[in-house]
Amino acid sequence: MRQLPLDDVTTFSAHDGTKLAYHTCGDGTPLICLPGGPTDSEYLGDLGGLGAHRQLIRLDLRGTGLSAVPEDPTSYRCDRLVADIEALREHLGLERMDLLAHCAGANLAVLFAGCHPERIKSLALITPSVRAVGLTITGDLRTETARLRRGEPWFPAAFRALEAVVAGNATDERWKAIAPFSYGRWDEAAQAHQAAGDERMNMEVVAAYGAAGAFDPDAARAALARFTAPVFLLAGEVDLGAPPRTTAALARLFPHAEFVVQPGAGHFPWLDDADRFVTATAGFLG
Repeated sequence: MRQLPLDDVTTFSAHDGTKLAYHTCGDGTPLICLPGGPTDSEYLGDLGGLGAHRQLIRLDLRGTGLSAVPEDPTSYRCDRLVADIEALREHLGLERMDLLAHCAGANLAVLFAGCHPERIKSLALITPSVRAVGLTITGDLRTETARLRRGEPWFPAAFRALEAVVAGNATDERWKAIAPFSYGRWDEAAQAHQAAGDERMNMEVVAAYGAAGAFDPDAARAALARFTAPVFLLAGEVDLGAPPRTTAALARLFPHAEFVVQPGAGHFPWLDDADRFVTATAGFLG
């Protein structure tokens, strides 16, 4: 799948005056893309070539990438970022929009869907976090999923580190040691992708994103039960961060959801098999 170059960067004002940036690439109907992390959107690239089917509009969340640091750091909280998505929609002049979110960005997308369901034409959640709806991923499920990789040369050391993390004995070194589990192939491209992501992470933003009050799972579940737009959820077969079983449970909270498991994929499925990822995602988006 041909990778398209990233091109235009545009800024606009959020409702509190914070200058936010988004990146545009590709052609066709706009697709708003929310990164996980929370971090900037650079790591999404053109989503494995999805820009050949849609115009990708990748938002840098406030305080990340080319977006400004807000005066009020509590505005990093996920529920407060809903207003930034609405400001972007207004800026783009879209009555309704197609929305794609990865990882922790799915929490933001879910909250936006609850607040502004009439503004979403379709919703794609890629290896989604499930904090906003109160689902949990047990340590047993993570280790069960990890064992699918037991034939990999890096598995023994990574699995020992994972067992320690699951037992509550996490350290920075152990978090680094389990990084291979996030990728379907722990090759040079995956290692470079991981290293770049580590460098971009702003821990102040991460801590504030899920601060107390950010999520009301009961309210989110009730809102999703009334959400009538089509929804697409994609899980990576070997992803510890969003195991297929958990993503399937999230899919069941929507009245109209399509659930797909990408074979051999980790947390970044467009890197593991771009053609398969783009075929499935573009097929849903139409």
